[in-house]
Amino acid sequence: MKTWDVIIVGGGIIGLSLSIELRKHGAKVLVVERGEPGREASHAAAGMLSDCSIETPAALQALARASASMYPEFVHELQDESGVNVDLRDQGTLLFLPAEHAVVLDAEEVSAPRLAELEPVLSETKRSAFYLKERSVDPRALTAAAFKAAKHREVDISSGTAVTGLLLSDGRVAGVTTERTSYDAPAVVNCAGAWAGQISPHQFPTRPVKGQMLSLVGGPALTHVLRAPDVYLVPRSDGRVLIGSTVEEAGYDKRTDADTIQRMHRAGIALVPALERARVLESWAGLRPGTPDDLPILGGTSTPGYFVATGHFRDGILLAPVTALVMAQLVAGLIPELDLTPFSAVRFEC
Repeated sequence: MKTWDVIIVGGGIIGLSLSIELRKHGAKVLVVERGEPGREASHAAAGMLSDCSIETPAALQALARASASMYPEFVHELQDESGVNVDLRDQGTLLFLPAEHAVVLDAEEVSAPRLAELEPVLSETKRSAFYLKERSVDPRALTAAAFKAAKHREVDISSGTAVTGLLLSDGRVAGVTTERTSYDAPAVVNCAGAWAGQISPHQFPTRPVKGQMLSLVGGPALTHVLRAPDVYLVPRSDGRVLIGSTVEEAGYDKRTDADTIQRMHRAGIALVPALERARVLESWAGLRPGTPDDLPILGGTSTPGYFVATGHFRDGILLAPVTALVMAQLVAGLIPELDLTPFSAVRFEC
C-alpha cells in the first residue's frame, strides 16, 4: 500500500501552497479534498492583499506584513511552474473612509485633482480619498496555478471524499480515514477551512462565515481597488469588476440572496456611477473559516504528528505564502521563522 510523509486535509490555497512548500523539504505529500480543489473559500475570495486593514487584529499584523512581502516571489514561482497568469496587480487602493481610519492605516490623502488623474471615472466625486500601497490578485487563477504547480511537483491529490477522522497508533498520528478508504502517513495537517472542526478526535471551533459577492463587465475600466465603509470594488485586468462583500453567520448555506446582491450592486454604483452601464456577470457566496478570537489556528496539537492550519477568515489568500512557509518548517521539525504562539491550536483544545 502506498504511504506518504505528510497528508494535507483540504485542497484550497492554504493546503495547496503548503503541499508545494513541503515538497521543497523533500516530503512525499498527499492532499485530500472533500470536493473539488480550490472551489470553496479560495474560489469565492476577492483577492485584496490588505496587510494593514483596520479589521486586522493586532496579533495578526506581523504575519500579514510578512506574507504580503512574500507575494511577488510566491506568484512568480507559481506562474513559472504552472504557466497560469494570476493577475497580481500593484496599483494600490483608494480608500473612501473617515480620516481617522486612514490615519491608522498610514494612508496618503489624495487631492481632488490627483484623484481625477488616478481614476478618471471618479472625477466628479465629492468624497475624501486616501491612497494605500497594496496589491491584489485573482484568487481563482492563483488557486489554479497552485494546483498545477503542486501536480508539477508530484503532489498526489485525492478529491471528492471527506476526511472523517485520524488514524492513530500508540497515541500518535498514523494517517486519516475518509468516507471510502484510509491513507497512511506519520504527519497530518488539517487545512480544511470551515470544515476543520469536523475531523475527530479534535473539535476545533472553526465556523463558516458567509460572504456574498458579484462581478460586473462592460463598464468603465478601473485601475485601483476602491474601498468604502459599505462596499469594496476590485478590478481585474480582463475588465471585470468585483463588488463585495457581506459577513454573515448563516451556517453552511452558500446560496445568494437577490436583495443582498442588489444592495451591493447599488452601493458599487453609488461609489462609481459610471458602473450603471455595466452588466452583472456573476454572483456567488463563499464560506470563510472563522474562529472565536478572529485569529487563525496554526501549529501542532496535543496529538503527536497532527498539525492545524485553518481559521484564516478573510485573510486566507493573503496569508497563504507565510502559512505554507512556517507550517512546512514546523512539520519538518524546524523552528518557524515567525512566532506562532498567538495562533496555537492548543488554545482551543479541551
